[in-house]
Amino acid sequence: MQNSKENSIDQAISAAGVVAVVGFSANADRPVWGVSQYLQAAGLRIIPVNPGLAGQVLMGEKVYASLSEIPAEIPVDTVDVFRRSDQVPAIAAEAIAHLPYLRTLWLQMGVTSPEARALSEEKGVIFVEDRCLKVEHRLRAV
Repeated sequence: MQNSKENSIDQAISAAGVVAVVGFSANADRPVWGVSQYLQAAGLRIIPVNPGLAGQVLMGEKVYASLSEIPAEIPVDTVDVFRRSDQVPAIAAEAIAHLPYLRTLWLQMGVTSPEARALSEEKGVIFVEDRCLKVEHRLRAV
């Protein structure tokens, strides 16, 4: 029998289609690049988010400076966060306020936030922390 954390991960992965990647990097040696590349190869659309790269086209997608700058017609359902834990509450609040299709807030390995968890739960958003989306997706791929 699966626990609720595993059920949340299953739900998050099955619902994922368009993933905003906060903390995206143009450096192919960074973990965020490999995760993004994997997600694209698995059929998901990634939307890179990084203020220093905003306006560029990387991995075939326009990079946005922030979640609030992603146009509403892009149905982002998952936000994958590659930022420090202390930055997550603001990212969570921005995601919930500006992404009408948001279903999941995913924090990568080593990233946690009790504040973001509470906000996500309050708003009915699936919350996963300290897990790699690439690893979990690969484990559940059919």
